[in-house]
Amino acid sequence: MSGWIEVVAGSMYSGKTEELIRRVRRAQYAKLKVQVFKPIIDQRYHQTNVTSHNQNQVEATPLANIHDVWDHLADDTKVVAFDEGQFFTMELVPVCRDLAARGVRVIISGLDMDWKGQPFEPIPTLMAIAEDVTKHRAICTKCGELATYTQKIGGSADSQIEVGSQQFYEARCRLHFRPVVEALDESSRAEMTLTI
Repeated sequence: MSGWIEVVAGSMYSGKTEELIRRVRRAQYAKLKVQVFKPIIDQRYHQTNVTSHNQNQVEATPLANIHDVWDHLADDTKVVAFDEGQFFTMELVPVCRDLAARGVRVIISGLDMDWKGQPFEPIPTLMAIAEDVTKHRAICTKCGELATYTQKIGGSADSQIEVGSQQFYEARCRLHFRPVVEALDESSRAEMTLTI
């Protein structure tokens, strides 16, 4: 049996993790052995489970290093899913290729661009080598149009990676996206607090 690689990419709040969970559950319904992994730094909603923004969850194994996957992988696993793939190093690429070469279906979800609007590796490279790529879009918080960018609205401007949710990020369309940390005014912060 031949394996393959699937990538679910897009901005924050576009439903990437929700789609990963949906694909994982379908594989489980088909009685396939599935293993889900996530970066250990992502503990926004749960320490171990992969959790979408609307709180759907699936059991996962947190990894400090992508190569730790080999210590956890069962021989009979047919589907391997990685959530938040952008938080792994470029070593995720050869790991996914190796898994697919072993006949495993590999599903990766992650941001394709960072908060500066730049490609967020390793997701763009994985999109290039994948058999299947799905790019999800969110809704712009400013105008309601389709959004493909992640606007940073809090936190540090010094690092590409800062794990967070509504307190740090919004979905934006091309027109309303700015590659800077855009502080919210008080009325926007109050409105955001009411919707969380």
